[in-house]
Formats: sequence, structure tokens, C-alpha cells
Amino acid sequence: MSGSGQRSVVAACVECTLSGDIPGNHRAFLSNSPSFLTMYPPITPQTADFIHRLPKTETHLHIEGALPYQLLQQLDPERFSQPQACWAQDFKWQCFEDFEHHLIEHAMQWFTTPERYYEAAKVIFAGQLAQNIRYVETSFHAGMIQFLGIPGPEILAAIHSAVPAGLEVRVFMGMARDSYNEVLGPVLDDCVEWDGLAGLDLHGVEYLPLEAWTPRLWAKARAAGLTTKAHAGEFGPAANVREAIELLGVQRIQHGVRAIEDAAVVDLAIASGATFDLCPISNVKLNVVQELEAHPIRQFFDRGLRCTISTDDPFSFGNTVEDEYAALSSGLQFSHQELAQIAKNGFEVAQLDAATRTKCIAEVDAVVADFEG
Repeated sequence: MSGSGQRSVVAACVECTLSGDIPGNHRAFLSNSPSFLTMYPPITPQTADFIHRLPKTETHLHIEGALPYQLLQQLDPERFSQPQACWAQDFKWQCFEDFEHHLIEHAMQWFTTPERYYEAAKVIFAGQLAQNIRYVETSFHAGMIQFLGIPGPEILAAIHSAVPAGLEVRVFMGMARDSYNEVLGPVLDDCVEWDGLAGLDLHGVEYLPLEAWTPRLWAKARAAGLTTKAHAGEFGPAANVREAIELLGVQRIQHGVRAIEDAAVVDLAIASGATFDLCPISNVKLNVVQELEAHPIRQFFDRGLRCTISTDDPFSFGNTVEDEYAALSSGLQFSHQELAQIAKNGFEVAQLDAATRTKCIAEVDAVVADFEG
């Protein structure tokens, strides 16, 4: 949704929220991804239709950071009666710590039981289906196991139980660079055996050094058939992307934006077959890049580096996957063919059987052919 259509729905949703009378369609819009973004010019209705019709993936999503706002409204209607300031078109987080504090403060109010994870995931997944998203990779944070005392397998099962028909979901566990402690150490050692865990993801601030347990656990996970990821090159330097590829052995880099600062690292990423799961709107709002037009995804794409796009933490950015595609189209001049390739990239790296992967990619091609016909 974009342009005048987006603004009219936003205005209606805000009016409904303030009045306390929220219709179902407006409630879904507010809770899942209140798109107040105008950091790029509006796209045409034709392009909006093309983006919507594309089968899409989301491969970089923190479930705690995707908390549906309507659930907080249910907890405290008065406190959460208005849209968040961080959804505003000109809002930028002053630093990562402010963003992280805001996210954790709100997430801890909701994510207190496995049932709460189920309720949130159910709303999140419904919003993704509404955008014609077919495949999702999401992660929950290992820290929640320690802080709340919820067993990881119970969180994992709760998220899986919320998956609707028509959507494939793979659940990862994320952890910070210093997560291996007296409480979480045994959990991390055992997690690769959990039923339904798709893989591991290294989260959090990059200024902490990579500890010796991480390469060992990442190798153990891959030996068990899991996919490994790492957040690198977001706030940390290009060297962190090299470290993730060479030392951790990952092929799925979350962000990787600052790899653009070292051509040799970009070459390494391409040669190793790495994929960058990028989140352009997040990167702008967190000041990883000053403006959308400066985002390196265009350079990565043109170099042949496989890229996908996702929302990261939509609770704190107010974005949708369709917004991310619109941003590429309007702000970075991606053509319909190029947007389709971004969509196909997501299916190429997805944990899908060959027949499903081929079917989804063929559907992307069919949408392109229909618009070009």
C-alpha cells in the first residue's frame, strides 16, 4: 500500500484508534505494520499491484520485534491508544541502544508465556499472508529463555502451532555474542537437537568480540543439518562480514550493509555464495545509512550478490514487506524485473523442497509475464 491510498487508510486507522472503535481491517493494519513511511516517493497503483501480486518471502524477522500493536492495545488501551512516534515518516533512532531499549521494554510486556508467542505469531502470520508472502524465516531470542524462564522448545512449538495454511515458516533461535553463560550455556549446547528448530542466528551489538563458543556451536549446528546466520556489517565494519563468512562459516548474512566499504569483502561474499538478508527501511531509521538513496543494495545487486529484503523489527519501524519493495522501486529505481529477482532470491535460499521452490519461482515469473504482456 502506498501513495494516497496508504495515507487514507492510515488516517482512517488513526481516527478509529483514537475513538476506540477499530474495525477489523483497520485493526489488522494498525497491529501488523502501520505504514506511515514516506522516505521515498509514492509508487504508482500499477507498481503497487505488481508488488502485491508477487509471491514473496521474509527471511529476516525478529518475532519479538514484530509484536502486533493491537496486542498491547488490548493490555492497556489508554496507554497505547495512539500510533508510536517511531512510525513517523521523519523519525530516526538516535542510537541502537535507544532502539533496543524501546523494543525490549514493550516486548517484555507481552511475551511472557508460550501462549503469548502463539497469539502474536498468529497475528503476524496473518499479516504476512495478506501481503502474499509464502515463506518466512523468523527468530526468537535466547535471552527470553533466561529472563522469563520459558523453555526454548515451548516457544518454538508455540510459534509453529500458529502457522496458517498457505505459509511456510522456519524458526531460528537468535543469541547475542555474549549469550553463553551459566544459564544459557547448556541450553545453547542442546538446542541443535530441538525438534523444529531451523537454525541459529547471531544477534545484537557487533562491538562485542566473537567468543570461542560461537564457531564451535555454529559448526555443530551445521553438522546437525541446521542453517546458520549472523548479523554482521550493520553497525560493525566490513571485517565483521568477513569474520562471519570465514570463521563462522555462514552463508546467510543478516544486513551486511557495511561490506560495501571493502570491495574485497563483497568479492568474498559473492565467491562464497553468501546471501545478504537486507532491511533497507530499518537501515535508514537506525542511521546505518543516512538516506534510502545511499543504501548499497543497488550496488550489491548489480554486482551479482544475492540479496533478499525483509522488515527486521516492524514494531519499531512501522514497515511492511510491501513497503520494502516499494522503497526499492521508488527510492532505488529497481525495475519490475529486478523486484521479481529479489523475490526469487528469497525462494532460492528458502528451506523448501525442490518442487515447492520451483513452483514459487514459476509463479513469480508468471506475474512478470502478465504485467509485460
